[in-house]
Amino acid sequence: MEKLTPILFTAMKKYSKQQFVQDVIAGIIVAIIALPLSIALALASGVGPDKGIYTAIVAGFVIAFFGGSRVQISGPTAAFATIVAGIVAEHGMDGLIMATLLAGVMLILMGLFRFGSMIRFIPYTITTGFTAGIAVTILIGQFKDFFGVTYANGEAPVETLEKLSAFFGNIGSVNTTAVLVGLGSLLIMTVWPKLNDKIPPSLIAVIVGSLVVQVLDLNVNTIGDLYTITNQPPTFHMPNLSLDLAKTVSKDAFTIAVLAAIESLLSCVVADSMTNTKHRPNVELMGQGLGNIASALFGGIPATGAIARTAANIKSGGRTPVSGMIHAVVLLLILVIFMPYAALIPMPVIASILFIVAYNMCQWRPFLHLLKTAGRSDVIVLILTFILTIVFDLVVAIETGVLMACLLFMKRMSDETNVRSWKYMKDDEWDDSDKFTEVPRHIRVYEVNGPLFFGAAGSVAEINVKQFTRCLIIRMRSVPDLDATGLNALEELYDRCAKKGIIVLFSHVNAQPMYVMKRAGFDQKVGLDHFCPHIENALELAKQLTAGTETDKHGRPLKPKHHKPENVTA
Repeated sequence: MEKLTPILFTAMKKYSKQQFVQDVIAGIIVAIIALPLSIALALASGVGPDKGIYTAIVAGFVIAFFGGSRVQISGPTAAFATIVAGIVAEHGMDGLIMATLLAGVMLILMGLFRFGSMIRFIPYTITTGFTAGIAVTILIGQFKDFFGVTYANGEAPVETLEKLSAFFGNIGSVNTTAVLVGLGSLLIMTVWPKLNDKIPPSLIAVIVGSLVVQVLDLNVNTIGDLYTITNQPPTFHMPNLSLDLAKTVSKDAFTIAVLAAIESLLSCVVADSMTNTKHRPNVELMGQGLGNIASALFGGIPATGAIARTAANIKSGGRTPVSGMIHAVVLLLILVIFMPYAALIPMPVIASILFIVAYNMCQWRPFLHLLKTAGRSDVIVLILTFILTIVFDLVVAIETGVLMACLLFMKRMSDETNVRSWKYMKDDEWDDSDKFTEVPRHIRVYEVNGPLFFGAAGSVAEINVKQFTRCLIIRMRSVPDLDATGLNALEELYDRCAKKGIIVLFSHVNAQPMYVMKRAGFDQKVGLDHFCPHIENALELAKQLTAGTETDKHGRPLKPKHHKPENVTA
């Protein structure tokens, strides 16, 4: 059983000075990468830039300390942007804090109840669909700042389609200068990695964009024009909590918890493949829960593991949670010393950073690959989740996607289940060279193939018996699973046969179906001696039990003999 001990405590047992130096270097590099991303993602979430950095500092440190991954870097991520923006617009910051606190509690409970391995039951088509949908919502949400559009009458749309409509409704106010600054930033972030892979391209874009706008005095909105900038470190704040507010945001909290669990564990899996290590999923969920609670209490927003920042940590030499803690400390120093300069960052630069984030997370190649190669039901779930994420929100998309995936899966499984009768050949249809089993006509054999669950239990009704049938053999070697509905169908079949005086035998019942039958007492009802390990045993027993009730060549039952046949099992 997995230990519920933070992996930091395990990592420190063999910690060395050399590893500490590597962790410090990695932490500094990741902090520099996280700085512009944290600001951009906070703005995309509809909150101030300081909230993003608070999240990276508090949640980043707590999750690294209590989490189950050696190299996970946590903080604000693009996946939460649209959810957070919707909660803030509808319920304000108190609603967001409450939702984040509830999500943290849910994550802790997931870890305690060892749900870490359950995340694998979320279909790949759903994660791909809603991830691509989130990327599109982020892209659309940044049109306004990238093109410098001004909305009339204080218009502040929240939903993605509303933002798109408002953008095109005010497209006449496009600021050409803002577009040029945004395009320049995109060019820098595209070209810079080819010239230098040590310094983050987003940081270069921020520095160059800010200098150009300030030196040339360009008419472009900056963060300072729209938001209040503070260099105050995160401080503890007890929110106004109420039961009514908790009920109102509980659905959003559940979505945050599920999304945080999925994204953080996916990031851990990627990290394991890069470092040849193994994370502790349930501990990671508990760490994510504690980190989100702390983030909410210190002025932050929801957090989870960030795959890009985690990968950068690994590439920079980070191998223990210390690097994640160092990254948080460095961000705190940057906040206190350099945060006032964030007011100079142009909004088109922030929009261009989020364009790159959206492109990197959209997974368009896997998306197209699934469209080309996946089955029809998988494609339906993929497209449905993608569209619902854009048109409605992530809550509706995940709920509908999972429900549709389950229904389609059950449909596929029921299609795989079938009941076939052995075919009785005529004398002129076979010869001695053929490998056939000789079965008396008064013995009927049916094979059940596939799981016998509620979606396929109706196939048992296809079993028919003739007037001259004296024994029915149900061969279940290909039935891996039996549920209560399937068992009920077998019981009804047995009762039907019993009324007609037909003996029922079962052949090769697998472990799980046999367990279900025993728990329900069905094995006693049928008789333990009527369960045979192989079809040969069942046929031999059937011949013994029906001796004296044979049929003629036309299938008509012969008159039973008056004496009791020998070797007949009672």
